[in-house]
Amino acid sequence: MSHQFDWSGIPGAMPTLATGAVVTLKITIIAIVIGIIWGTLLALMRLSGAKPLEWFAKSYVTVFRSIPLVMVLLWFFLIVPQVLQNLLGLSPDIDIRFASALVAFSLFEAAYYSEIIRAGIQAVPRGQVNASFALGMTYGQAMRLVVLPQAFRAMVPLLLTQAIVLFQDTSLVYVISLADFFRTATNIGDRDGTMVEMVLFAGACYFVVCVVASGLVKSLQRKVAR
Repeated sequence: MSHQFDWSGIPGAMPTLATGAVVTLKITIIAIVIGIIWGTLLALMRLSGAKPLEWFAKSYVTVFRSIPLVMVLLWFFLIVPQVLQNLLGLSPDIDIRFASALVAFSLFEAAYYSEIIRAGIQAVPRGQVNASFALGMTYGQAMRLVVLPQAFRAMVPLLLTQAIVLFQDTSLVYVISLADFFRTATNIGDRDGTMVEMVLFAGACYFVVCVVASGLVKSLQRKVAR
C-alpha cells in the first residue's frame, strides 16, 4: 500500500520545531566557540617544543578522532551528569542532557579544529616567527600578534566548513533524547502519525541550511584567495 503524504500538520508544528531549532543552534554555536579556543590551545601545545605538552595534545587528538561521535555522546551522557551532580549537589531529577551534549561536542570538535589550526600555523612562513623573535617578542607574543592573525585569515573557510559538519552532527543528540530540532520533529511525527513527513521535512531543513552555508563559505574562500 502506498503511503499517503499528509503535510497539513507542519504549519501548526512550527512553534515547537522552532524551540528544537534553538537547542540545535545553541549546541552548534557554543561548541564552535569552545572547540576553536580549546583547539587553538591544543595546536599551540603540539608546536610548543615541550615534549609533555606535545604528547598530551597529540594523544588527545588521536583519541577523539578515533572514536565515533555517537559513542562520545553516550559516554558523556553517562559520566557528566554524575560528575556535575556530585560537584554541584544537583538533584538527580534535573535534566542536564544539554550540558552533557555541550561538553561532548566541544571536546570532540576541538580535536578537529586543532588539526586545522595547526596546519594553518605551519603554513605561515618561518621567517615571520624569526622576525618576531628578532624584535624581542616571546613565543607567546609572536603567536598572538603575528602568526595567529595570519593563520586564522587563511583558515576561516576550513573552520566554517567544520562548523557545517558540526551542525549536521548535532542531530546525533537523538540518542540521548535531547529535544533538538530533529528529535522534536520525530516526536511530533510519532505523536501525529506523520513520522515520514516530519523526517523528510527535517531533512529538507538541514539540507537547505547546509547548502546556503556552503555557498557562503565558497564565496568567502574566493575572497580570501584574492
